[in-house]
Amino acid sequence: MDRVLGIVNLINEKQYLKELTLNRCLASVPFGGRNRLIDFTLSNYIHANISKVAIFAKENYRSIMDHLGTGKEWDLDRRNGGLFFFPPMQPNKMIHGDLEQFKDQIDFFHRSAADLVIISPGHHVCKIDFTDVIKEHKKSKADMTVVYKAYDGEPVSKPLYNTCKIGEAGEVQDISLYTGIDEGDLVCLETYVINKEVLIDIIETCVNNKEYDLLKDGIKANLMKRRVNGYAFDGVLPFIHSLKTFHKSNMTLLDPNILNSFFFRDWDIFTKVKHEPPAKYSAFSKVNTALIANGCDIEGVVENSIIFRGVKIRKGAVVKNCIIMQKGEIEEGAFLENVITDKQVKVRKNQVVMGDLDPMVIKKGEII
Repeated sequence: MDRVLGIVNLINEKQYLKELTLNRCLASVPFGGRNRLIDFTLSNYIHANISKVAIFAKENYRSIMDHLGTGKEWDLDRRNGGLFFFPPMQPNKMIHGDLEQFKDQIDFFHRSAADLVIISPGHHVCKIDFTDVIKEHKKSKADMTVVYKAYDGEPVSKPLYNTCKIGEAGEVQDISLYTGIDEGDLVCLETYVINKEVLIDIIETCVNNKEYDLLKDGIKANLMKRRVNGYAFDGVLPFIHSLKTFHKSNMTLLDPNILNSFFFRDWDIFTKVKHEPPAKYSAFSKVNTALIANGCDIEGVVENSIIFRGVKIRKGAVVKNCIIMQKGEIEEGAFLENVITDKQVKVRKNQVVMGDLDPMVIKKGEII
C-alpha cells in the first residue's frame, strides 16, 4: 500500500462567501443540512486509506478546530498517524504564502514516512477517488500531478480561477493564473499529488528565493524542469465562488439523484456527530421538496429549502427556497424567500425577508 500524507491547505482560501466567512474559514461553512465543506476532503482521504492528515490554517480557524476535534468521526483519532493541525507559528506575522507556512513545519514533512503527499483545499464538494489519482500519478512517473476539471457552470468574468493547458500525453503545458472562465475551460482544482522529496525541495528552494506560492512558484515555474502530469476529474463538483453559487449548489441536493451521488454511493461523507432526536412535524406543517436535518421542529410551511439541525419553524411561518442553518428560529407568521440565515438567527413574528437573484444573507446570531 502506498504511504501517503494528506494535506488540507486552507492558507489560500478566498472570501467568496462574504458574511458566511466573517468568523469562520471557507472550509468550515455549513453545507447540505448537516455537513461542513471540509467533510468532503477528509472523507475522500479516508476512502483512500490516508490515515495521516494535516490541516494548515491561516485565520478564522476556531470553528474548524471545534468541528474536527480529535478527528474521531473520520477515524483520525489514532496513535500512529491521525489528525494534525498547524495554525501560523507567529499569528501576528504576515504570511506571504502557503510555502512559507509549509517551511515553518518542514520537520513534519521530513519525519513523515510517506512517499507521496496529496494537497487539496477544504471547500470542494465532490468525491475524488484519490486511489485512482495516485495510480495514474505512479503510472505516469510524474514528479507532480495536477487535478483539473472542465468547467460546466455559467461564465465567470472575474479573475477567480486558475486554468490548465494539457498536452496530448497528459502533461501540464501551462497554467494561467487568476482568469475568467467559460464552459469547457480546464480549471485547476488546486489539488496535487507530489512526490515527498520533490515537495521538500520545492519548499526549501522557493522560500530561500523568497517565493512563497505553491501553484505559481512551485508548480507553474517548474513545468519545464519537472514532469507535471494532469488528472481529469469528471465527477460532480459544483463550482462555489459566490453566495449565489453556494445557494445553488445546496439546492441541487434536493434532486435525489444528486443527493445520492454525494452521500450514499461509493463511500460515506462523514461529519461531526450530534446526538439529537429526529425532526418533529406538527399537524399544521406542510413540507414540499426539502432536506430537513435531525433535531428540527417544523410547524409551518417549508418548500424547496435546506434546513439544518435544531431549527424551529413556527406555526404559520413560510420558508421558500432558503437555507436555514443550525439553531435558527422562524417565528409565527414570518415569510422568507431566497434567504440564507447563518447559525442561531431568529426571525421575529410576521417579518417578511426576501432576496432576489442573489440570496439575502442574515449573519450569525442576528435577530430580524
